[in-house]
Amino acid sequence: MSEQAATPEPAELQRIDTFETIDTSVPHSARIWNYWLGGKDNHPVDRAAGDAYTDVFPGIVTIARGSRAFLARNVTYLVAEAGIRQFLDVGTGLPSADNTHQVAQRLAPETRIVHVDNDPLVLAHARALLRSTPEGATAYIEADAQDTGRILEAAARTLDLARPTALILSNILGHVATHERARSIVAELMGALPSGSYLSVNDGSAGIDPVFERAQNAYNESGAVPYNLRTVEEITAYFDGLELLDPGVVSVPLWRPDGTGPEPRVIGEHGGLARKP
Repeated sequence: MSEQAATPEPAELQRIDTFETIDTSVPHSARIWNYWLGGKDNHPVDRAAGDAYTDVFPGIVTIARGSRAFLARNVTYLVAEAGIRQFLDVGTGLPSADNTHQVAQRLAPETRIVHVDNDPLVLAHARALLRSTPEGATAYIEADAQDTGRILEAAARTLDLARPTALILSNILGHVATHERARSIVAELMGALPSGSYLSVNDGSAGIDPVFERAQNAYNESGAVPYNLRTVEEITAYFDGLELLDPGVVSVPLWRPDGTGPEPRVIGEHGGLARKP
């Protein structure tokens, strides 16, 4: 995959040229998640924190990798079967294997992708999110998921929001304090997209594994940015008014398994894909 030499570097990226502004002496959730995914963008303190979590709940590694495989299957369907050529990925996280733009542009090089995150650590790595095929385009927006107006305004510089677009919300809505506000974020973003657009959501689920819930509660009480597990019914509510694709909202390994993700069984991560009528 070649990098677009002609693509100007956003002002957000010009502010961070080194990792001097990133504190590597304390664990960071994005780096811990990267460690669980088998990535290299983490430090000993992150690996120690990740190992402490897995000591309590080893299944978190399966959840992390199941989430990434679910995303790849969603994107593959959207490009190869639904004909989608535009993606708005809110809450991108650290670049890793099979980012949205990599999966999409392997299948259709002309695809255009906008990544959104408000984490300075992700911003420091964002050049990796701007590597695009010459035929397509990628962009990075520094914005909070709750600032939907800013997201849509900035995304329109790269995407034609009058054309069907896939909105990706992968493990981001759990960071929103209340379910009501999380639902309103989905409604605000999807409300700006036309008929034929799609919504992909997956998040950690409550009521599935009590050990997972205890580990997450302990993590939230550690002073880290909290992540709220939501019930399957709450996750399903994000798709209200949309046409859910089979098999509906399910544990992510059970969503159209193709042998590339974890064993198809129920884990504490649920998601689905739906079309806007």
